[in-house]
Amino acid sequence: MKFKYKFFILMPFVFIAFGFYLKAQDEGEDVLLKAINVSLQNAHYDPVSIDDSYSEKAYNLYINNIDPNKRMLIQEDVDALEQFKHSLDEESKNAQYTFFESSLKIINKRTELTQSIFTDLLAKPFDYSIEETVDFSEDIPYAKDETELKERWRKYLKYNVLTRLYADQLAQDKAIEKKDTSFTPVTFDSLEIKARKSVLKTHVDWYKRLKKLDRQDRLAVYINSLTAVYDPHTNYFPPADKDNFDIQMSGRLEGIGAQLQEKDGYIKITKIIPGGPASLQGDLKANDLILKVAQEGEEAVDIVDWRIDDAVKIIRGKKGTKVTLTVRKPDGSEEAITITRDIVVLDETYAKSLIINDKDNLKSGYIYLPSFYADFRNPRGRFSWKDVKTEVEKLKAEQVNGIILDLRNNGGGSLDDVVKMAGLFIDQGPIVQVKEKGRRPQVLEDRYEGAEWDGALVIMVNEFSASASEIMAAAMQDYNRAVIIGSSSTHGKGTVQRFLNLNQTLRSKNIPELGSVKLTIQKFYRINGDATQLKGVSSDILLPDNYMYIKTGEKEHDHPMVWDQIQRSDYNSKPYNVPKKVYKNSVKRVQQNETFRLIEQNARRWEKQREVNIYPLGFKDYKLKEENEKQEGDKFKDLGKTDILGFEASNIPADIEKINADESRKKRNEDWLKSVIRDPYVYEALQIIEDWN
Repeated sequence: MKFKYKFFILMPFVFIAFGFYLKAQDEGEDVLLKAINVSLQNAHYDPVSIDDSYSEKAYNLYINNIDPNKRMLIQEDVDALEQFKHSLDEESKNAQYTFFESSLKIINKRTELTQSIFTDLLAKPFDYSIEETVDFSEDIPYAKDETELKERWRKYLKYNVLTRLYADQLAQDKAIEKKDTSFTPVTFDSLEIKARKSVLKTHVDWYKRLKKLDRQDRLAVYINSLTAVYDPHTNYFPPADKDNFDIQMSGRLEGIGAQLQEKDGYIKITKIIPGGPASLQGDLKANDLILKVAQEGEEAVDIVDWRIDDAVKIIRGKKGTKVTLTVRKPDGSEEAITITRDIVVLDETYAKSLIINDKDNLKSGYIYLPSFYADFRNPRGRFSWKDVKTEVEKLKAEQVNGIILDLRNNGGGSLDDVVKMAGLFIDQGPIVQVKEKGRRPQVLEDRYEGAEWDGALVIMVNEFSASASEIMAAAMQDYNRAVIIGSSSTHGKGTVQRFLNLNQTLRSKNIPELGSVKLTIQKFYRINGDATQLKGVSSDILLPDNYMYIKTGEKEHDHPMVWDQIQRSDYNSKPYNVPKKVYKNSVKRVQQNETFRLIEQNARRWEKQREVNIYPLGFKDYKLKEENEKQEGDKFKDLGKTDILGFEASNIPADIEKINADESRKKRNEDWLKSVIRDPYVYEALQIIEDWN
């Protein structure tokens, strides 16, 4: 995730030293590795030691990056490369590429071999009456020889054909059941031929893309394995990879509104952009893996193992056109989601509020904040802290008993805005500490006396509340100012990154374009001295959710920066007192709530499904597995789709005229009201406010 911050300037001596160091070096790739090493060692917040341990980590990352599913290399290849396991540190320092060159030769050889394997295997039908399985575990060993590699491919391809075959057979059976006269049934063998042709086309296209990768593309994978040892947010961007660079910078899929990343051969959704088509459609979620993409009226294209920029090219499209994404949910189930491409609806990206109440008729205010946005180019533009202040003022005018600030799925944003926003809820004092390499922490404070709202305050968070959201929740928690409710911890991203153009750091003007590095330059700390990095912010009241037993957030990455502590700021930690019954009553309600009980059961199901790595390859066995999983999942399909008895949400009177002036806005508002009164988390937040008063 990428955020806008007011960055501190890196120390000038870093770039001066960098220029002297490199001015006499050779051009091209010889300069590249040294340029990256010097920039990271001098400017990264916590540079690693370039030693054997570093070498081993980089080696493991690279081997996994070039063959994440272990269908390309055999043990002989890995053995040949293992001699470099503890020498990448020296190669990196000396700008040598012996290991990289050796890996390229092996990759090219295996690409030719595996292309012939899948072509031969897909030339004839598979036998689906045999009882056998395929293992997709991450820790499976490499194939011991080419014969075993071919067998691994046979099972992998058979599974791919089987999934398509089952889906087509199911669609045909449903059409027959509905007596659809526009549909002409075909035999099982015909469906099997169609499925094989589809899988063949997918792999032919995949290998065409593989062969188009040039040396610079491959080199970027290698260098990113070296930079990722520093931390998962430190990356190299080659100049020729401009499209991919722009995608990573913006973090958005044009057309549907989602953030994504490449992970272990999959395109993974990391965030849904508020106000975008995917957000308004509602079915696509963070942590979904995109398996296939289909244009309207066309056959789906398998995008597993695609590069991120290639995937975006077919997901993009003109406004008003439709795209169907087949995704794998965290529980292992697959779902086809059709989204109409459009632009982001700006109104949906800003703070907005409602009045909520239940049968007790005690009014509370609910503020939804999708991000800590700020228009730095326009002083009169929209700033999240100003908008939240306005919503608070409107809610105060309605004499609410408390305010709920919803930061769920809020990936962060402006550091300045979170400091000012926190100041709306406390008298005055420090909000967050920001530390740079080699410098004392800078304490960012609310310097204005008085709070805009000094009543009951509940802050809602989840696993996707990150960065500025974590700063806000942490500050309110440290002051005992608010009750934090939600997941066991927030995302845990407590660092700031900056892009550095490598050529701008060199004195020589004759160096070819080297690209850029994105590196971590700062770290956030709570005013109590704890980092938000890795651990995030723990909720005061834990509410079950679907991800509670799944490893998510910063800790999901390889080599995340560590959690640590610095000296606490000088602040009054107990200016506000939350009644003890608030916590006691909430825990009791959650334990007795049928919806939360079902959510926890579903979380256990997701955990169990993610542990399953072995799948049947017989048609009958596969069909039975799919039917059992569907039957089990059906018990939870209505979660969040029914109104909560007695729960009401209404617009603030001051907003109604503007809402009703536009039919599109009116419809979106109706959908929002409906979603709120079906949300058990918001309802529990309301009960907490009522207990507080």
